[in-house]
Amino acid sequence: MTDAQEIQRRLIELDVEHRDLDAVIDMLTLDGHHDQLQLRRLKKRKLQLKDYITLLKMQLVPDVPA
Repeated sequence: MTDAQEIQRRLIELDVEHRDLDAVIDMLTLDGHHDQLQLRRLKKRKLQLKDYITLLKMQLVPDVPA
C-alpha cells in the first residue's frame, strides 16, 4: 500500500471518529444532564482530530515551487 493510500485510509478513519464525537457531543448537550468535564474532553479530542486531519490532508497535496 502506498503512502497516499495509507493517508487516505487514515483520513477516513479519523473523519468517522470526528463525526461520531460530534454526534455524542450533540446528544450530551441536548440531554441536559451532561458532565462538563467529559464534554470538555470530548470537544478537545474533536479539535485534536480536526488538526490531525488537516495535517494529513496537507501531506496529500504535492509541494508547489514558489
